[in-house]
Amino acid sequence: MKEKEIIIKNRAGIHARPAALLVKTANEFSSRIFIEKDGERINAKSIMGILTLGATYNTVLRIIAEGNDEVKAVEAIAALFENKFEEE
Repeated sequence: MKEKEIIIKNRAGIHARPAALLVKTANEFSSRIFIEKDGERINAKSIMGILTLGATYNTVLRIIAEGNDEVKAVEAIAALFENKFEEE
């Protein structure tokens, strides 16, 4: 299992477009991938799950992946957050 804590840096937070990018990226990997906020864990391959997190600017999230490509999966998803989903 691989985990990484990240902070949402884009001002708009996680809305439909970033959520769609997260799901698209997560589905490129065979690992099970989760995003956790305040103890609530959702499947990163579910757009509805991501949107229900209500993750806004400066929210701390944890990316968790389990599987044979878990390291690459966590790195790819963390890169989306670090690049502010290319919104700014």
